[in-house]
Amino acid sequence: MNLANRITLARIFLVPLIMFFLLIKLPLPPVRIQEFSITYNQIIAALIFIIAASTDSLDGYIARSRKMITNLGKLLDPLADKLLVSAVLVSLVEMGKVDAWIVIVIISREFAVTGLRQIALLEGKVMAAGKWGKIKTATQITAIIALLINNFPFELVGFPFATIASWVMAATTMYSGVDYFVKNKDLLDFTNG
Repeated sequence: MNLANRITLARIFLVPLIMFFLLIKLPLPPVRIQEFSITYNQIIAALIFIIAASTDSLDGYIARSRKMITNLGKLLDPLADKLLVSAVLVSLVEMGKVDAWIVIVIISREFAVTGLRQIALLEGKVMAAGKWGKIKTATQITAIIALLINNFPFELVGFPFATIASWVMAATTMYSGVDYFVKNKDLLDFTNG
């Protein structure tokens, strides 16, 4: 297994660690700044999430620059991204930090695009990530970090950045999904069953 695929696997293995820190309660007082409060659990989970999310660009860069692109990598990379984002978003719903409808929209889009990718593979085609897919990923990471850290530092001035970022995340996720289907409509031949 090459270095790029090992980095991708590391991202997958970080998911349970993030869940552990998000969903357990350490017996420590929260960090307080004026009216703002955050638990050590959230700080640790956010840091691990940032590390995991940053490996997405790193593994892709290594795979391309060292000509290490493999079929395993093509399968694992999007799977690792979806696991990371979906697991954290479901946990944030559990914590009451994001609306369930937003998470349902995002996970539904991910299933739909994964299905489209499977159809493409059966047809011998590879669907590369497009511009809107990359924008979607950036908005998801930004919104998730803002939600994980309780909208800090914007909370100190009463600006709902995390909420706005969540809406932008939902909108770009849906738009990028529609974009994938429009650009690959030739894969959807409903006349042949």
